[in-house]
Amino acid sequence: MGRSKSWWLAIAAVVIAAAVAELAMGRSALCPCGHLALWHGIVQSPENSQQLTDWYSFSHIVHGFLFYGAAWLALRRAPFAARLFAATVIEAAWEVLENSPIIIDRYRAVTIAWGYAGDSVLNSMADIGCMALGFALARKLPIWATIGIAIAFELFTLWAIRDNLTLNVLMLIAPSAAIRAWQADA
Repeated sequence: MGRSKSWWLAIAAVVIAAAVAELAMGRSALCPCGHLALWHGIVQSPENSQQLTDWYSFSHIVHGFLFYGAAWLALRRAPFAARLFAATVIEAAWEVLENSPIIIDRYRAVTIAWGYAGDSVLNSMADIGCMALGFALARKLPIWATIGIAIAFELFTLWAIRDNLTLNVLMLIAPSAAIRAWQADA
């Protein structure tokens, strides 16, 4: 078996391990609402983070851009699949942690996600897929285009739902009552 094929199998194993871990944690495989949708665009609803994609999918694409940049700096000589493996390990670990009671409770306490109950496994795996899409795009696009798309996604989601990757990280690390009030006033 070639080295490249081994990396792709390792990536698949990480994704499967994350799904199994989330199922073992009691996460719902699919939306408990009883139907599947490719997109769900209402943040303050029980289907948020339950369907395949949502407003936060844009943030996961930006994760891919950021991980590609970090992997290019730290693992420049490694093959693309090895760098994607490292990014997938980080993203999968975040997805498992994000769906743990400690992070779900933190989201509820400090962000606008008052009723947040965590992701379905389907949504979580799609988030990993969005990161991989962003990683692959960053490989193909010129750096100025990748940065431009990241800024556009951040501004678009800020405008559309008053949330984005930047605010999400800020609110988890250093919550601001003023930002939370502004977000809730949508």
